[in-house]
Parts: sequence; structure tokens; C-alpha cells
Amino acid sequence: MLKEEGLKSDTARINWLMAAVADARDVDAFEILYRHFRPRVRSYMVRLSRGNRVLAEELTQEAMMRVWQKAALFDPSKAHASTWIFTIARNLMVDAVRKGTHAEFDMNDPAFVPGEIESADVSIERLQEAQRLRRAMLAMEDKYSDVLRMSFFDGLTHPRIAQKLNLPLGTVKTRIRVACEKLRMALQEEEK
Repeated sequence: MLKEEGLKSDTARINWLMAAVADARDVDAFEILYRHFRPRVRSYMVRLSRGNRVLAEELTQEAMMRVWQKAALFDPSKAHASTWIFTIARNLMVDAVRKGTHAEFDMNDPAFVPGEIESADVSIERLQEAQRLRRAMLAMEDKYSDVLRMSFFDGLTHPRIAQKLNLPLGTVKTRIRVACEKLRMALQEEEK
């Protein structure tokens, strides 16, 4: 869980969250930032777009995505995090106005093209593989399954896992390597 207690002001808290996103790609910290700033940025974008709610929503999502992607560029010595985030939003709006952007949809965009329907045998095979993986992970010691889960399912970096488990980084890397080997062996055994 986030350790932000003791921060004296909202500005310090927000800057701390930005640093967590920038340094450790902390998803929890970004979620807090997202929930805090998204409605504010959206209202700002609606005002800038003169009530074009579709464009405002689209640019708000783009702005928040850029905050995630470019968090490492944030420098608290130059500006507050809120100033930096609203500057990103304003720049996106300026770019949209310059381009004459209106909410146009590319029907060939993969988001709008329905995926192919998977055949029943492929679907069953995928389900069986998932069950094999689940059984193999449940049979593993917690110290190994925990690091695998954090690394591959939760998407945490090795330093973040080390921080969460209060372990040296080398120990985390060794456990992940050993866990992968145990998992490989367990899956091979089950195939026999």
C-alpha cells in the first residue's frame, strides 16, 4: 500500500504521487492521481472546447494517458504536478484546435473492428492451459508464487517487488528465476 502518510499538503501529496509514478511506475499512485485529476481536467477541457463534450472526453483521456507515459519528465522544482498536468491538457487542446480536430472515428481502428470468434477447441485448450498454470502456481511455495504473480500478473518491476516484500533486489531476481524454473518443470511433468 502507498506510504504517503505524514505529507503536510495536497501539493506535497500530489508531487509525491507523481514521483511514485515516475520512479516506480506505481499503478496505485497513478490511480489516485487519475481519480483526482480526471474530472478536473475534463471540466477544463469542456470549457476550452466551448461545450464539445465528446472532444473534451477524448482529450481528457489522452491527457491522462500522457501523464502516465511522461511522468518521468515531471520536475517538481519547475512546477507543481497540477500545473504540469493542466499544461499537458491545454497543449492537447491547442493541437486539436490547430488541426481542426473533431471527434472522427476511423472504422478500421482495431478498437472498432470486432475480433474474430475463437473456435471452441482453441477456447477449451486456452482454458485447460490456464487451469494447468493455476494448479502449478498453487503447488508452489508462496515465496515463489508471490513474486511470479507480482511480476507477471500485476506488472510490478523487480525494484517495486523488492520494496513491497522488504527483500533485497537480488533475492527477488533469484526467486523469480527459481520460480520460473519450478513452473516450467511442473508444467512439463503435467504434460507427461
